[in-house]
Amino acid sequence: MVDDELAGVFREELRDLLDSLERGLLDLKAAPQDMGLVNQVFRDLHTVKGSGAMFGFVELAAFIHRFETLFDRVRGGEVPVSAELIRLALAARDEIPGLVDGVADPEGRRDAILAGLGALAEGTAEPAAAVPVATPLVTPLVTGPALLEFRLLGEALGLGARPEVVLAELRAMGAEGIVADLADVPPLDLLEPDQCHIVWRMRLPAAVTEAQVEDVFLFTDAEWKLVRALPEGEGFAFELGEGAGEEAGEEAGAGAGAGGGAVAAPAGAGPLAQVAATPVQAASVLQAVASAVAEGPAVVAAAATIRVPAERLDALMDAVGELVIVEARLTELARQSRDPALMSTAEQITRLAAGLRDATMTMRMVPMRSLVGRFRRLISGLSDNLGKPVSFNVQGEDTELDKTVIEKLADPLVHVLRNAIDHGMETAEERQSSGKPQTGMIELSAEHAGAEVLIRVRDDGRGMDPARIRAKAVAQGIIAPDAVLTEAQVFALVFEPGFSTATEVTELSGRGVGMDVVRRTIESLRGAIEIESTLGSGTSVTLRLPLTLAIIEGLLVEVAGEKYTLPMAMVQEIVALPPDRALPKRTGDFLDIRGRFVPFLRLRGLFDCAGEPGAEQNVVIVATGENRVGIVVDRIVGTNQTVIKQMSKLHAGVRAVSGATILGDGSVALILDVGHLIGLGRGTGPAGFAGMAFAEVAA
Repeated sequence: MVDDELAGVFREELRDLLDSLERGLLDLKAAPQDMGLVNQVFRDLHTVKGSGAMFGFVELAAFIHRFETLFDRVRGGEVPVSAELIRLALAARDEIPGLVDGVADPEGRRDAILAGLGALAEGTAEPAAAVPVATPLVTPLVTGPALLEFRLLGEALGLGARPEVVLAELRAMGAEGIVADLADVPPLDLLEPDQCHIVWRMRLPAAVTEAQVEDVFLFTDAEWKLVRALPEGEGFAFELGEGAGEEAGEEAGAGAGAGGGAVAAPAGAGPLAQVAATPVQAASVLQAVASAVAEGPAVVAAAATIRVPAERLDALMDAVGELVIVEARLTELARQSRDPALMSTAEQITRLAAGLRDATMTMRMVPMRSLVGRFRRLISGLSDNLGKPVSFNVQGEDTELDKTVIEKLADPLVHVLRNAIDHGMETAEERQSSGKPQTGMIELSAEHAGAEVLIRVRDDGRGMDPARIRAKAVAQGIIAPDAVLTEAQVFALVFEPGFSTATEVTELSGRGVGMDVVRRTIESLRGAIEIESTLGSGTSVTLRLPLTLAIIEGLLVEVAGEKYTLPMAMVQEIVALPPDRALPKRTGDFLDIRGRFVPFLRLRGLFDCAGEPGAEQNVVIVATGENRVGIVVDRIVGTNQTVIKQMSKLHAGVRAVSGATILGDGSVALILDVGHLIGLGRGTGPAGFAGMAFAEVAA
């Protein structure tokens, strides 16, 4: 019976191990001669098997044991890495979560996978009596029988180590004459239940290498020593330890006799001492942390981590948001009262709230690396299925985003990457005929740009044909035949619902729904999309996303007595509106800012406000990428910490507003959608043609 709490711990660790295993297999597909990758895959398999057995997942351990056996032969140079091996290994990896969750396999997929892996192993298998050898870089010191002695260290039992699992693996390698030395076991009243005081000794076959023994103890905090017999007549020493008992001595003598050597214990030698072999220690994650405690606080700080359910982080973020709102209210009251004590207290609360806010937001940041694994698997599978060889490069895996952004970003990126290889990439023959390398390139990159993150998918495929896109849009009634569009506006048409340039519907594309999903999702994240493409050279799709969706620094402005907030990350500068621009012009409004013309919008006109503006108005210059637009407001109120509250479904159609926030005086200020305003200001928003929204900001 598997303990639910322990199973939960194992599942958390398993997720990371499976990601590492998949990453290693995909890397190995690209570099089949890399023995480092082979060893990494083997270690991951060994870890999953050992941890699974420790937590009671017997069926899982048995499944992976056969999986692991094949890779032991691979790293021994007996079985080559092939496309079929990688395919079966990835399929086996996909079965592991089902084994952990107890999912049945009525179709017999697992048996078929194991049969395929076994057939690969048998193709170059040694005779049945032989034992698989490790990587050719590791060879036995000498020939002859081996004597092994080991014991668990520290609080290994308390940390989940199970000696019976270790002994079972050693028996599977051919261990005989296993003896338990109880000499160091203290009296019952002094016994520590978390510590193991037993020393085990045994004989191992001559073919067993130190590397194989090391693999057994790889994830168990243990000390071990392996000593081999020398050729007959030379002799060797192996101390079984004082107090081991007559039976232990007889077992050791039998082992020595089997190898033709004499066992002579040096005088005064104690257990695990006087043996010319290096002890090897290896620990699991939990055991490494426990060892670090004894080594000092600095080591603990570097190694210790803790897993926290996402719901708790969400609850903490909500509480911090409410604290920021209350802090703003307290600051407003202190300003009105002018009470020095209250003002001092408000300043302290502001500093504490800011520190707590920054710490909480940091905890919510997740690296892009958490998404990359599934994308690599996607590209690899599509490359094989479509017959289009592709290399997938990733830059900026350590770039961090808010976990909410990461969660919602997976599907849009899947659609963009799938389109890049399905629509954008040519076949190997087509690439060769056009003078390109037969293997295409798709690159996923991420980088910070102020308070934004730029995620770019670039390929060197056939590129997008503006004329073809336009013709398809006219045929589908999305635009009028005489519509005047820039190239960026034409590219933005691919985000329209139902739009597709595919000539037939396949399992991958052709229904015109994927890129519409991308646009709607990026809209919901207050982001923007930019497309650049050159026919025959490739396409680049850039997603601009905010770092966080919870709390931002905002610029508070006033228009016709109402307050609005602009994200400070998108504010470049503030200038006074020239008197000669106070009244709207029919030909459009532009400002000359240091020799560059910048269009601007009047929020009074956009929101149809009553009354006349004051004599002095300000223009807030906002930007997304290279696109800048001015926003005319009546008054600049100041900056504030803006806790973003989502709008209700009734306000989903209000495109110029992305959310709301509560001010210190209890009033509500709407958060303006800068990306949408930039599209309007540059004439690429809904005023241009129906349905265009965020994707047009690249105009």
